[in-house]
Amino acid sequence: MRIVRFLCFLMLVNAAVPAWAFERPFPQIAKRGQLSMEDYPVVTIDGKTRRLSAGAWIRNQNNTIDMPVSLRGQRYTVNYTENAQAEIDRVWILSPQEASRPPPAERELLPFGAPIR
Repeated sequence: MRIVRFLCFLMLVNAAVPAWAFERPFPQIAKRGQLSMEDYPVVTIDGKTRRLSAGAWIRNQNNTIDMPVSLRGQRYTVNYTENAQAEIDRVWILSPQEASRPPPAERELLPFGAPIR
């Protein structure tokens, strides 16, 4: 009897896993670019040297925070936002699926509850 309950539990958990997947909510003001890390806090976005703000964070494809030093030597397609001093304050490293969609500023706003295309 315990085995049957355990197997039922595993089937329910397995069915719930796809429901945990979600589209990351990028702010409408986010811009798209190619990022490469230089010496912290300097980054290069689309060939231009920029600075990360004091409280900046970088989220990877799994939506967890990465340390800037761990990203050196590679280029990433990212969405990013700037603060009032024109420093980069939030960065999201995009997965290939996210990078294939238009940037947030170019998306049309959908009414609440509308399916995402």
